[in-house]
Amino acid sequence: MPELPEVETVKRTLNTLVAGKTIERVTVTLPRIIQRPANIEEFCDALSGHTIEQVERRGKFLRILLDGLTLVSHLRMEGRYGVFKAGEPVEKHTHVIFHLTDGSELRYKDVRQFGTMHLFRRDEEWGMPPLQKLGVEPLSEQFTPEVLTALLRKRRSFIKPVLLNQHVVVGIGNIYVDEALFRAGIHPLRPADELTDAECVRLHEAIIATLSEAVEAGGSSIKSYVNGQGEMGMFQHQLQMYGRQGEPCIRCGQIIEKSVVGGRGTHYCPRCQKHSQRAN
Repeated sequence: MPELPEVETVKRTLNTLVAGKTIERVTVTLPRIIQRPANIEEFCDALSGHTIEQVERRGKFLRILLDGLTLVSHLRMEGRYGVFKAGEPVEKHTHVIFHLTDGSELRYKDVRQFGTMHLFRRDEEWGMPPLQKLGVEPLSEQFTPEVLTALLRKRRSFIKPVLLNQHVVVGIGNIYVDEALFRAGIHPLRPADELTDAECVRLHEAIIATLSEAVEAGGSSIKSYVNGQGEMGMFQHQLQMYGRQGEPCIRCGQIIEKSVVGGRGTHYCPRCQKHSQRAN
C-alpha cells in the first residue's frame, strides 16, 4: 500500500489541487526521504520558483512535472500528500513542505518514513533509477493478452510473486494480485510459465477489471490510505478475497484460506483456484 489505484487517485486529486501553482520555497525535516540530489539545500533551491504543471503516474510512482524539472515520488507504505493553508498546524510526521506562492502548502507526511523523492531535469528520469527498469503499465494499450503471455512464459516462479515484480507489470501489489488471481481462477502457487493461453487471457482481463474498478472507487483504505483531500478509498468494501480468510467464498462457499507466498500474506479459495493445471 498504496498500489496503482491509490496512486492514480492521489495523482488525480493533486492535479485538481496544485496544478498551475508555483513553489516559493521547500522545507525538509527528514533528509533521507530526498534520494536525489544528495544535498538537501540543492533540492530545495532547485525547486524554488518552479511551477507545478501536472502530476502523472508511472506504476506506483508519482511524477510531479514542473517547468523543466520532474519530481519522482514514491509513497511506499504510508506516505501521503495533503494541501493546507499556510499557518495551519503541521501534523506529526510531516517531513516535506512545499510552500506555494498562493499561501497554500503541499505537505508530505509519512509515519513509516519509507517514502522517497528523486529530482531530475525533465525527461532525465526515464534513463535512471527508480523508473529506468519498470515493467508494462497494466492499464495502458501496450498491456495486451499477448504481451502478458510472453512475459509469463519467461518466468518459472510462482504466478503471485511474478505479478508483484515491478519489472514485469507495474503497480499491482498484494491486495490486487489476490483479487485478480481469484477472478481468473488461478492458484497463487501456479508456476507462471505453466499457465495455459486461456488462463493468461483470463488473468489479463481480471487484472484490468480489478484495477479499473478500484480506480473508480478511489482505491482501498485498508490501513491509513487517504487521497490528497483526506478522503478514504471505497474499494475495500468490494474485495472478494483479500483479508477474508476464514469466510466463505462468494462463488462456492468454500472457506477462504491464507498462506504465505513469496513472503506475502496470500488469500485464495482452494476450490475455485485449484493448484493443478486447469483445462485450456
